[in-house]
Amino acid sequence: MTGLPDFNRAAFHAAAARIRAAGHEVLNPAELCPPGISWEEAMAIDLAALETAEGVITLPGWERSRGARIEVQRARQQGLPVHALRHWLQMRHDARSAQELEYD
Repeated sequence: MTGLPDFNRAAFHAAAARIRAAGHEVLNPAELCPPGISWEEAMAIDLAALETAEGVITLPGWERSRGARIEVQRARQQGLPVHALRHWLQMRHDARSAQELEYD
């Protein structure tokens, strides 16, 4: 989030809205971290939230974010699935399509 205009909050909120619309609970760093805290404080909040997560969804360009790289590494160490937002949305679409076929 750091280094991007408004900490890339618009992208985080847009992704969270799509994930919530699919019926999932979202732990959105842009919502968890109050404005004005330090990077270290934000990472402590994010990593604590990761302890209760069931997976991580990444946004485009996450590889350039030191914080996102740490979060993804921690998630993988915990055995959590990590998916790019686009891939996750495609998996959801494919699952819905397969489910619809079951009822035909």
